[in-house]
Amino acid sequence: MAHVQRDQKKLLSRIRKIQGQLSALETALQEGGDCSKTLVQIAAIRGAVHGLMTEVLSAHLQEHVGAERDEKKRNRELAAIAELIRTYLK
Repeated sequence: MAHVQRDQKKLLSRIRKIQGQLSALETALQEGGDCSKTLVQIAAIRGAVHGLMTEVLSAHLQEHVGAERDEKKRNRELAAIAELIRTYLK
């Protein structure tokens, strides 16, 4: 995946942000943090993970699926992505 390697610095930055959010959530839970603040933190983490997924998937669609000239390969890739999205949205 060329786009993952090309965007590695940006993607790792997003992952580190998510790790920080998870760490803050863990700390809040250990310290008996406020329920509403905990829910906001969980929502923020979910949004950050969603943003990461969207960024990687979008680049994958553009660089691999959209650029694939072989119709059979493109259809297999689309089917794999459809399954990935079903799994992600569960």
